[in-house]
Amino acid sequence: MTLPASCGEASSAACGFPRNAAQVASHRCRVVEHRQVNARYRYLRLSADADLAGTTRPGQFYQLKCPAVEAAQPFLLRPMSVYGTGPEAGTIEFLYNVTGLGTGTLATLDVGSTMDIVGPLGNTFELRPEDQGLLVVARGVGLATMAPLLRQAAQAGVAITAVMSARSPQDLMRDEFLRGAEADVHCVFDSDGSSAVEPVEALVRRLLSARHHDAVFTCGSHRLLLLLQRVLQDFPATRGDVAMEQRMACGMGVCLSCVRLFDDGQDKRFLRVCRDGPVFPIRHVVGEVEFG
Repeated sequence: MTLPASCGEASSAACGFPRNAAQVASHRCRVVEHRQVNARYRYLRLSADADLAGTTRPGQFYQLKCPAVEAAQPFLLRPMSVYGTGPEAGTIEFLYNVTGLGTGTLATLDVGSTMDIVGPLGNTFELRPEDQGLLVVARGVGLATMAPLLRQAAQAGVAITAVMSARSPQDLMRDEFLRGAEADVHCVFDSDGSSAVEPVEALVRRLLSARHHDAVFTCGSHRLLLLLQRVLQDFPATRGDVAMEQRMACGMGVCLSCVRLFDDGQDKRFLRVCRDGPVFPIRHVVGEVEFG
């Protein structure tokens, strides 16, 4: 097993995804909108002088410098997937859940205040010109990562099927996910048991069997990733991509804190989620790593 020095420069063919590394920069942004979406999630819209909308692609992320407050001093930047860009060139959007110290201080930002972000980072989802239909499987805040993909697919006339999973109907952000895109939507919830592995796997198999989908996309949930790995074994003509969620420090591939094991069928290698991803083929992700 090997860890390439830089998949972005030396092994881009092995990664198989477009990159945008040449555009990475630090941006001083102004908060133009910041509000609660529901009991769990918050919406943040920033404006910068740079053309963030023109250089950011679906699946990429930024490192956000969370503000220091009297009660907390976040040290590391926080990686956050892009929820949307535009229509103004300098506008970028994030959707997040307050889960710890960094996002806790982020929630204190007022409209008109400033913050620094670094990016865009990582590779992108791949929507091919010949694609006619795609299936997205989203849970929780993972939908923010795939929302730009849905917008791109809708603009290209690609048919969208969406499986949305949430703890309860109150947590589901259907309108925030689709943002006007037409889709065949199927909602499942923890509260009624419909989001358990067996019913979701049966649903995904039924959807893929009913008509051909060129690709399946998902984000974050390890449970959904393993489920889709099993399902796609029976649908070899359908490719699958996952945007991995992983704890990271630098976000640029230097600290090696976010390495995961991947297997492309020819070689097993450790890759950095931040720099070599975060988007990887679903079939390449190794679910469990054994040492010894």
